[in-house]
Amino acid sequence: MGRGRAKAKQTKVARTLKYTVPRTDLSALEQELHGSGELVDNSAADESDDTDLDDPGTWASSGR
Repeated sequence: MGRGRAKAKQTKVARTLKYTVPRTDLSALEQELHGSGELVDNSAADESDDTDLDDPGTWASSGR
């Protein structure tokens, strides 16, 4: 009981997504595909400081 409204809303959203054609910004797409001429190095941003998670010795509490 009570599932009817939720299912109807999901069906409405799914139907809208299926039959609505989104507007595509072709100029932004072209700029993204061709690039702006600047190379951005994201390798430093991708590395996170997970060194403490890699060491199982830091997982155990020393008080036990």
